[in-house]
Formats: sequence, structure tokens, C-alpha cells
Amino acid sequence: MTNKKNNLAELEERMEITFDKMELLELAFVHKSFINENSGVIESNERLEFLGDAVLELVVTQYLYNTYPDTNEGVLTNWRSALVKGKNLAHVARGLKLGSHLKLSKGEDSSGGRDKDYILANTTEAVIGAIYLDKGYEVAKGFIDRYIIRYLDDIIAQGLHIDAKSHVQELTQDKIGVTPHYTLIDESGPDHSKIFLMGIYFGDDLVGQGKGQSKQAAEQEAARDALTKKGWV
Repeated sequence: MTNKKNNLAELEERMEITFDKMELLELAFVHKSFINENSGVIESNERLEFLGDAVLELVVTQYLYNTYPDTNEGVLTNWRSALVKGKNLAHVARGLKLGSHLKLSKGEDSSGGRDKDYILANTTEAVIGAIYLDKGYEVAKGFIDRYIIRYLDDIIAQGLHIDAKSHVQELTQDKIGVTPHYTLIDESGPDHSKIFLMGIYFGDDLVGQGKGQSKQAAEQEAARDALTKKGWV
């Protein structure tokens, strides 16, 4: 057994899942950048990611619908969004050490690709897609229950499901009589996977910063940072 297969066997043990088709699990770690430097590789994990995203959303939606029959649709939507968002999925990936199995281009690897939130989040979704294809819905559901839905209580307790931008705007207007505004501080990465750094300002004062794959996502993180720094959470 090769070192690679040994490593994947260790991952199977951590996930409590044994694959029948190991090639599916291997494919879940093929980042699109890897294909550019390896002519024999023709498929990345993007299709598995697409599938896994749909399975994840269905499982989480079903869980919330069944578990909280008296909670309205708006709150359930916010809880679901917090569970399936990239930051939470990246946290899950780090706990399972998914980054160590990624196949990346040399450039992506040297730029810290194994620990980038969006790559780790996409990999988590690809792994879910692989589990679904290999073992079916119930096993995929069990994985999502164990490693993703388990964070719901923490998300609710910490207010991570709250629309941070709306919340910080209400509080700043109420407490200090200003409307916060956002400014792009920096952007990095290639055009197809840019990372934006946004700042939130109260008047002329920079109060918080946040990163994201879109300006809107970065603004949410900046607003959350401001809430934390102001002690308003």
C-alpha cells in the first residue's frame, strides 16, 4: 500500500467511512490548478463539489425543518446559511486535515492553498459528493450530522447566523448616530479566485476588517469583526 493510500485510509478512519471506490475519494482532492501541470489528469473535484453542495443543503434543510417545527422560515434560512458557509466548512476541513491530501499546482501550493478557506470549503463539499456517490444518502447524511450540523448550537450561541451588516448598521445608528461604510482595502489572487479585504468605517475610523471571495462576503466579515471589537455581540 502506498503512502498516499495509507494516508487516505487514515482519513477514512477519521471520517468513520470506508470507500468501495477509492478513486472517488482521491478525485475529491484534485484541485483544478493541478490539472494545468499534469497532462494525464483530466478531471478536477469541481463536479463532486457541485454535487456535494446540493446534498449538504438538502441534509441541513431537512434537519432544521424536522428539528425546529415552531421556528419560522427566515430564522431557519439564517441558520442554514451559517452552517453551510465557507468559513464553517473550512473549519470542518481543518479538523479532518483535508488540506494535507490536496493535489495543487506548485504555485497554488506555495501560496498557502492548503489552508485557504475557499479551497478547504470546496474540498469539504467535494468529499460529501464522493461519499454520496459511493455510499449513498444515509451515509452522507451521517457525515454531515457528525461534522457540520454539530456546530449549530455554537453558531446560535455566538450569533454567527445574524446578518452582521444589518445588525452593525442598526447599532451604530442607535449608539453613535452614524451610518457605517465599507471600503476595499486590498484584493489578491487570480481573476477566477480573487480574495477581497474590506474595511468598515465609523466616520473616518477603521473599526473592522474582513476577507472573502466576494466584496459582499468580505463586508459581512468586516461587520462581524467590528461587532466583536466593539463588544456588541
